[in-house]
Amino acid sequence: MPEFRIGTRRYPTKQAAGDAVRAVLYGCKVGSTVDRLEDRLLLLDLLDLHPEAAEKAGPGVEKFVIAPPLRGSYPGFAVVCTDGTSIGFSYLACLKPPTYRQQVSSAMRAEVEEDVNAFFASRVAASALVSDESGAELDFGDVHVSYFRGPSFAEIAVGFAASAGGWDTIGLASSTDQGLSTFTDRDLAEQWRSHHAEHAVLGLLSSQENLRRPRR
Repeated sequence: MPEFRIGTRRYPTKQAAGDAVRAVLYGCKVGSTVDRLEDRLLLLDLLDLHPEAAEKAGPGVEKFVIAPPLRGSYPGFAVVCTDGTSIGFSYLACLKPPTYRQQVSSAMRAEVEEDVNAFFASRVAASALVSDESGAELDFGDVHVSYFRGPSFAEIAVGFAASAGGWDTIGLASSTDQGLSTFTDRDLAEQWRSHHAEHAVLGLLSSQENLRRPRR
């Protein structure tokens, strides 16, 4: 069975990923807020897989709550945004097989993962683990590399795909259920890394700051 990812979390199967999400859903009472930080971050990464992620998250996520059933007997998740609005989302929609564009986008992240990790390592080496938003010191276990200061990763990816002739022209090798792959054309992969390095403005945020940023 193919591996499945939610953010950086790896699950042996999509069923196992779904079980992790359902453990959060049924581990909280209906109407309650999802309090555990690790659960909130799991749901944030899960929301990024939703086909309408930007619309669901709005200006940023304030919190997740367990919503009563709209139909039937099963509860669901709702997002409370930083502007006070609330909207439900289906976790099953987030776990559906990705489109080819989503697979390419996932491969793009994999191709630049080494560069993003190098940015984080450079900040650690420089003893500069502070939030680039608030200036607060960050705990080593509570740091996220974010694109919040410049174009989003999605915007950078769209620009490159357009210059390459479209999403469908980017071939992938060893694709899995969640689109965890690499570019077939290694010259194109290097062009992507250069494009990313030119346009990405990386910064560090705490988990809570990352939770509240807009999903673009």
